[in-house]
Amino acid sequence: MTEEAAATGQLESGQAESESEGADAGFDLGKAPVSTVALGEFPFVSLPEGYEPINKPRTLSIARVPFWTGDRLEQVEGKTYVVTIQAQKGVTYSAFELMRNIEHVIEQAGGVKVTDSRIPSEVLKSVGSDVSVGLIDGWGDVYNNPVQTYVIRTADKTVWVHLCSNSMDAGLLIVEAQAFEPTASLLPADALKQQLDIDGKVALQIHFAVDKADILPESQPQVDQVLKLLQQHPSLKLSVDGHTDNTGNADRNQALSEARAQAVAAALTAQGIEAKRLQAQGFGQSQPVADNSTQDGKAANRRVELVRLD
Repeated sequence: MTEEAAATGQLESGQAESESEGADAGFDLGKAPVSTVALGEFPFVSLPEGYEPINKPRTLSIARVPFWTGDRLEQVEGKTYVVTIQAQKGVTYSAFELMRNIEHVIEQAGGVKVTDSRIPSEVLKSVGSDVSVGLIDGWGDVYNNPVQTYVIRTADKTVWVHLCSNSMDAGLLIVEAQAFEPTASLLPADALKQQLDIDGKVALQIHFAVDKADILPESQPQVDQVLKLLQQHPSLKLSVDGHTDNTGNADRNQALSEARAQAVAAALTAQGIEAKRLQAQGFGQSQPVADNSTQDGKAANRRVELVRLD
């Protein structure tokens, strides 16, 4: 059996399992088959014969894109390809033909279809303008048409594909997921104290699970330095303030910022810091410190601030 045939066979059994389990428990990326097919160069998927971009495709070095899995929007960050597809002159556009061609390429690459379904209107309300407007040429008319989501998972990368067709054209988004590489350096306890003495507050880049208040392990050393600060200065009282970027619904961001601030405070009290020395509050997206139209700006706005309480 050739490598390509083996990958296709893996798809047939793996896809059925993934779709069946997805209907009951939601899509689990960890259960998607791992393909051994060489994917080639980004964006990995070529357009079928008879179809072409309406405008010049865009490649973003990094973006955050929500992919519909049939039960939720999975936020994926990475290198992103954005394009609107139409039929070439003299060719009749067929949404079904385009979908089957894209699906065939995914199958040959050892990928799986995650879902072919509509995104509920209440879920779409949570999608920010950075996607619904900024990525509209790839997002497509998701408000009136189903979307097809695919995943190709290899040993060293994960590729997500979003396709949404109407009667005239289709939006296509392809993201090569990238692991987060933190650029913010650890602020030790003495640096935290110095900044608090000068400005009365200090911003920390504490990272959380996407759309959750779970502190990621990579940020535990920074939390430990806050703990050390409080242990070294027993009279110090702090407000732990959570902030988000403007992605998604403002009410959801407000609740998320509060939960994240509370998670940091809880991590400190769990290590013996008296609860009366801390207060936790969230400000959602209301107090940006950078431009939310850029990914770097969004990263700066997703922060936890320590504010000195006198």
